[in-house]
Amino acid sequence: MTAVKATPTSPPPRLPVRDKAAAGDRGWGGVSPMLTRLAAEEATGVLVRERGSLHLVDGGVVHAESPSAPGLDLLLTAHGTLGAEAWEAAARATDDRHATTRLLLDGGLVSPGALELCHLGALYDAAYFVLAPSSTPGRFRYGVTHPLGGVRPVPVAALERETLRRRDLLHRVWPDAATDGAPLVRADPVAPAPVTPRQAAVLAQVDGVRTATDIARALGRRAYPTLLDVRRLVSAGLVSPRPAAPAAVTAPGPAPGPSPGATPVLDVVDPDITLLKRLRDALEAL
Repeated sequence: MTAVKATPTSPPPRLPVRDKAAAGDRGWGGVSPMLTRLAAEEATGVLVRERGSLHLVDGGVVHAESPSAPGLDLLLTAHGTLGAEAWEAAARATDDRHATTRLLLDGGLVSPGALELCHLGALYDAAYFVLAPSSTPGRFRYGVTHPLGGVRPVPVAALERETLRRRDLLHRVWPDAATDGAPLVRADPVAPAPVTPRQAAVLAQVDGVRTATDIARALGRRAYPTLLDVRRLVSAGLVSPRPAAPAAVTAPGPAPGPSPGATPVLDVVDPDITLLKRLRDALEAL
């Protein structure tokens, strides 16, 4: 059998190469590949991840919520932008056709500018935690809408770009993320560093129990700027995570007694055996 060596008539096709410049322009840095795909297909529904959820309408993010970030209700009511009773009434009146935000706007209870500002602040704030690195896969539920309603959709590209920027800023201020979720304690530096009024308000809330998220809720502020203030206070030596409590030492219990029917073992020396040993040693010495 004769082997025939074939000569290709044309070179093989080149492998596709990702255009990094175009990827940078899109701002899709791989924060969440699933979210990127959902934006491309203009999906509507809710993306549920380990630390919260993102609501999408036609591929744009219209709402975000996370246990680590105060919600829109707190940001609107904490400083008098909206009365707590007005918010509760609008939330109770929400149905399938009227979202809470639409009821607030139609009733003249809040101005469009104030609502949009608080809505975007709450959305970016919660999305920072929702898009944090996760050990569990996300899941998407198509067609689900949030009763709060959307005010202004945010493109996924912009959301991912801002999330990456915030991660980088926190890392540059203080690279250890342990301060983000731990109870905080005040330090006692020899020469305290000067602090801004915002940081002083955060410092006043540090009591050995509250975390950065707890402090944000107590002050009616967004969580991410509070994280930033905390890391700056840590960098200045004014705050640190509360040390872990030492492990409890269990006192030894009484020695177990002999089992029933067993011959007791006594930790004593038989005097007859000691006498015999002395006599043997004396004989060997002769």
